[in-house]
Amino acid sequence: MTNATCGMHHEDPWRVFRIMAEFTTGFEAMSRICPAVTIFGSARVKPADPEYQAARKIGRELARNQFAVITGGGPGVMEAANRGAADAKGRSVGLNITLPNEQKPNRCSNIPINFHYFFARKVCLAKYSMGFIFMPGGFGTLDEFFEILTLVQTKRMPHFPLILFGKSYWDGLFAWMKAVMEKEDFINRGDLDLVTITDDPDEVVETILKYQRQVGIPEELPRAFV
Repeated sequence: MTNATCGMHHEDPWRVFRIMAEFTTGFEAMSRICPAVTIFGSARVKPADPEYQAARKIGRELARNQFAVITGGGPGVMEAANRGAADAKGRSVGLNITLPNEQKPNRCSNIPINFHYFFARKVCLAKYSMGFIFMPGGFGTLDEFFEILTLVQTKRMPHFPLILFGKSYWDGLFAWMKAVMEKEDFINRGDLDLVTITDDPDEVVETILKYQRQVGIPEELPRAFV
């Protein structure tokens, strides 16, 4: 380890304050928006794509049913879901993070919050929602899906609806998990039943509403990370 690398450790105690500030700002803003649903998906989807149109419809219908719609605040699926919520004059939350490529804040969120740290942003994407929708996406979407699925599977988070939209996109992954992970006992039988896969935007919204009817909206939802 070089002296230059060792010297960087002197910055770490001060970095804690920036991390605390991000959590404080995020928690203060997000704690006011319950009930909410988070929608994940690719930043590369274009407005003419069916995934964009589906995300926009889902965002709109959730907002019409008084849910805040939370996204990562960028373009593509995130813009579409925020746009749908804004179409319905609902709460459209964008948790943006600045990246060298792709991730630019969309203009459709009426509650924008900016983050520097991925982990602080991910906590806020998960902590304040009672349902999670995963549209087709890349590494980031898969990362968020598996992290939230792990939190539910380990009972660190209640069994909120976990919905994958786009059977042709997700079926191959689930076939592999069943044939390899489940068969070799790396996951429990039944773990894959924690997830709903559909091609129907109306089924997505109805799954969220069904859960809401079952549990209601308590004053304080049980959260992960607390």
